[in-house]
Amino acid sequence: MAVIKATEEDVKLLARLIRAEAEGEGKLGMLMVGNVAVNRVRSRCLDFEDINSIRRMVFQRPGGFEATIRGYFYQAARETEIRLARRLIKGERFHPATYSLWFFKPEGSCPAQWYNQWNAGRYKSHCFYSPTESSCPDVYRTY
Repeated sequence: MAVIKATEEDVKLLARLIRAEAEGEGKLGMLMVGNVAVNRVRSRCLDFEDINSIRRMVFQRPGGFEATIRGYFYQAARETEIRLARRLIKGERFHPATYSLWFFKPEGSCPAQWYNQWNAGRYKSHCFYSPTESSCPDVYRTY
């Protein structure tokens, strides 16, 4: 059962996003970036109060994903990433992105906080940041 609503086009859009943002991080890295994406649709808090669909999440401005302004994002979805996107939409979560709403790729080590959000951990070159449960309880809900 899906944890967020998704049409076939939404699945492909999420697949394109995770590839464009994290292909160099391998499948697990793409799944973690996808956790952030799904969490943004589910959370209804902080910067994502009015984000209620995959399309709105992907193209959110300001605060959206940098990959959407690059040509690579606009290539067709591939079957490998489509399968990963389906897993994410069904609710699979991967630490340290389990409850994260943000990630970025720093030059060096991960700062303890980024825009007042706490570091949840690092995977390869991406640092993941999660809100507190009191500031965003929906992201901590179990499915």
